[in-house]
Amino acid sequence: MTPSKAVYRRRRLFFFSGILLLLVAIAVAVWLIIAQPWADAASGDPDPAKTPSASPTASDSETPAPTATTDTPGPEPTETAAGAAPCRSADVVIEAVTDAESYQAGTNPRLSISLKNSSSADCTIDVGSATQVFTVSSGDDVWWRSTDCQENPSSMVVTLKAGQEATSAEPITWDRTRSSTSTCEEKNRPRAPGGGASYHVAVSIGGFDAVNTRQILLY
Repeated sequence: MTPSKAVYRRRRLFFFSGILLLLVAIAVAVWLIIAQPWADAASGDPDPAKTPSASPTASDSETPAPTATTDTPGPEPTETAAGAAPCRSADVVIEAVTDAESYQAGTNPRLSISLKNSSSADCTIDVGSATQVFTVSSGDDVWWRSTDCQENPSSMVVTLKAGQEATSAEPITWDRTRSSTSTCEEKNRPRAPGGGASYHVAVSIGGFDAVNTRQILLY
């Protein structure tokens, strides 16, 4: 007797169901071998995904990179200048600089120094306030000298490149009075006459004097 179509369908369904169960069993066995879920339970370690990391932060575990000052410190100005010879009188051109040629009453002259290395080689020079001198004279009469009442003079040796020109970073002001080391605290020092009177500004720096003076007029 030939089985009916319904019997064939039941047999095929049973056959495919058996294959599916076999595949599922194989997949579970493979997962158990690879994942080994019993390993965590045996060791008692918590799930690392659920436990905050106890590893130190970068500041705890890493040694900070040394800064330039603790690794290879940069040279000091005097060390920078060590490769060059000291400037000679023939190497430098020094000039007095003023912010104007004439000054009306109540306006104080502002004085600076221009310095140029006219040689073909670098040289070193001390441009600190301790080596800068401004002198204001009328004929042979010295009216004012910047060092008379100078406070906290300092030294600063720098390298002046060949052909380099520099000017004082901050001008110095002459208050139009006569200076003296004994009258620095006085408020009523003699005042320089105006009315078109002529004065000459002389400067020196680093032990070198400017060749020429600069004339100014006071009104």
